[in-house]
Amino acid sequence: QTVLARPHSDSTRMAPGGGEPPQEAVDAVAYFNEAWTPYHAVLATCGRLIDAGYEEINERDAWELKPGGKYFFTRNMSAVCAFAVGGSYVPGSGFVVVGAHTDSPCPKLKPNTKATSERFLQVRTQNYGGGLWYTWFDRDLGVAGRVVVKRAGVDKARHALVKIDRPVMRIPSLAIHLNRDMNNGFAVNFQQHMSPIIANAAEAALGVGSVDAPEPKRAKAHGGSDGGSPSEKNDAARHHPAILELVAEAAGCDPADVADFDLQLCDVQPSTIGGAKNEYIFSGRLDNLASCYASVKALIASTDDERSTLADEIGIRMLVHYDHEEVGSDSAQGAGSSMIEDAMRRVCRALGGDDVEGACERSRRKSFIVSADMAHAVHPNYPDKHEPGHRPRFGDGVVIKHNANQRYATDAVTAWLFRELGERAGVPVQEFVVRSDLGCGSTIGPILSTRTGIRTVDVGVAQLSMHSVREMCGCDDVKHSVAHFTAVYEGFTKLDETLMVDGAVGNLCRPCD
Repeated sequence: QTVLARPHSDSTRMAPGGGEPPQEAVDAVAYFNEAWTPYHAVLATCGRLIDAGYEEINERDAWELKPGGKYFFTRNMSAVCAFAVGGSYVPGSGFVVVGAHTDSPCPKLKPNTKATSERFLQVRTQNYGGGLWYTWFDRDLGVAGRVVVKRAGVDKARHALVKIDRPVMRIPSLAIHLNRDMNNGFAVNFQQHMSPIIANAAEAALGVGSVDAPEPKRAKAHGGSDGGSPSEKNDAARHHPAILELVAEAAGCDPADVADFDLQLCDVQPSTIGGAKNEYIFSGRLDNLASCYASVKALIASTDDERSTLADEIGIRMLVHYDHEEVGSDSAQGAGSSMIEDAMRRVCRALGGDDVEGACERSRRKSFIVSADMAHAVHPNYPDKHEPGHRPRFGDGVVIKHNANQRYATDAVTAWLFRELGERAGVPVQEFVVRSDLGCGSTIGPILSTRTGIRTVDVGVAQLSMHSVREMCGCDDVKHSVAHFTAVYEGFTKLDETLMVDGAVGNLCRPCD
């Protein structure tokens, strides 16, 4: 069972003598420090939704929804969908969606982690996504993720989220004295260079410095002379007892009860606010936790029972946080899955859409998706890497991302809708297009627009050091993104009523007056 416990945001450290950052940035840092993995990101999001009066529902159950209701469900505990039904809901009305992703590039533990070299115990890892892997060297590393726990003699298994937030591993660099060409370029070979050290072999064999545990349990974890079950002996062959003991302690079980896990390395240095005037956020996983935070903050603000316009809304306000964007989105909980389609179809039917012709299909044509993923700020040391006239800067608002080859889903209509809603709310906005001689990344935007047929815009907060173990963005832009997404939720339905595109061919064919 997962416990919804969160640290207080007042623990955020800031540079003394600096300015006062916006509260949205302070809250975002607290969110980042909770959200070490996709599982923890979903937990952090759900905790905030529950605090805001959202009701958890399950995809396995029948849904009973009502106008004015607020709901959320998770899939695999690494993706989450939340939505609020307008108090004046009309069947066939549209969805206003902000989508983001919970995952970030990182080293993940292999199924068999046990490795030994030169009297060091190491852990085998595999690359997840396209990280700047050299930035992971010489960092203090912890471990976090999900563990499947199956106790002997108990029929049911459970999953537990674990976070080992002290430095237990390290990937040391090779000294400059042993490679004089290191500063001329270092190509990371993940297989060869990215196995962190976890312990000394001799001390681990003696149990020195390891987690205290009763001797019988330690013998089982080591596959000792008391025999142990075949699964326990198999675990000893697959993993060092040192890692099993750490994981078991964090999961609140015995090492022998660890049936399987999905774990990743994490930098234990907390996210923080920095800069001479406290104008920056320094953190891991800004791509794309910053968008996750801004979207849930905006959804909650736009559906607040006391201060929002939800009572007058005829449509549905929704967020979807997906997993596996960094590796292509092709999974049951990725943007390539049926998750958003299933949710929209079920919501329409639960609210009486089956009695109205084409309600679900009409709803999609009236909908709008904001694909929120971080953008590339212009780098002061590499300004030539940006297209002139399209150089996003810190503090200048959310970035609208364009690409003629549909690497982003933005078009003239969706860009105008997003830009106009921001301008009406007094929020600045920027534009980005990649240089014509450089390749362009992509997002969940083209995937969602293709699967659903819904109008989509790709946007994001500008950041530096994307896919590094430590990234940075501007505090003001976190505030801008929350305000902009809130404006989209609250203003899209009425703005869309003023826009004439499809069904107006006769007007386009009229002779000019």
